[in-house]
Amino acid sequence: MSEKFFTYKGYPLVRSGRQIYYGYMSDPFVIWIQILETAKAEDGTETASKVRVVQMDTNEPDPIKAFIKNSERECGLYEALDIAKVWLDKALMC
Repeated sequence: MSEKFFTYKGYPLVRSGRQIYYGYMSDPFVIWIQILETAKAEDGTETASKVRVVQMDTNEPDPIKAFIKNSERECGLYEALDIAKVWLDKALMC
């Protein structure tokens, strides 16, 4: 079964509520983004205002040990995805 995912800068995005997974699960690393806080925009929509970005090792069976690095920022989703893209590119170059 061939499923299509949304992509951002070449990597797939999968969202479930306030959690976003960015990257291919078949790669050695994937990024997990948690939306910690939201703010209402002028048009009434909610946008991310604080996020946690976590680089995870997909081959590590222990979820706690799978965390490679993380960052908590007061920023929107686009900035969080840009951080995630840089982390994935650097991790997958090796």
